[in-house]
Amino acid sequence: MAFKSLTVASAGLFALWALYVSLVEHPARLRAGAAAGVAEFRESYRRAAPWQAGAAAISLVGGVIASLLTSQWVWGLSGLLVGLAIPFTLLVIMPTNRQLLHGAPSEAEAATLLARWGLLHWVRSLLGLAALVLLCSRVRFV
Repeated sequence: MAFKSLTVASAGLFALWALYVSLVEHPARLRAGAAAGVAEFRESYRRAAPWQAGAAAISLVGGVIASLLTSQWVWGLSGLLVGLAIPFTLLVIMPTNRQLLHGAPSEAEAATLLARWGLLHWVRSLLGLAALVLLCSRVRFV
């Protein structure tokens, strides 16, 4: 079924991209220093946000539709787990994003904001990973 494939692909894209940011990109950003980290964050965020939001939305919609069509809860739950990244980002992470994107924080403030953002982003990574693990443990890929 197309909705199952769409859900797995978008959940995988979301999870792996989020993990890459949490494990590789953001730690490198932090090591570059606050000013360079903020500059890199701004460029990376503008490029990555549409892709991450799109993958989360596709996983949410695809998972719910697949669940309704198959009566299997795993699809809906997985889609919802990834989809939770959307309100979490808008309600919890967005204030930090705005300060990093549009503010002119001091070196100390920038370091604090970047550190906070990294911790908050781990929630997104774990939501995506949980959905992907759930899908991989319950779905047959034959």
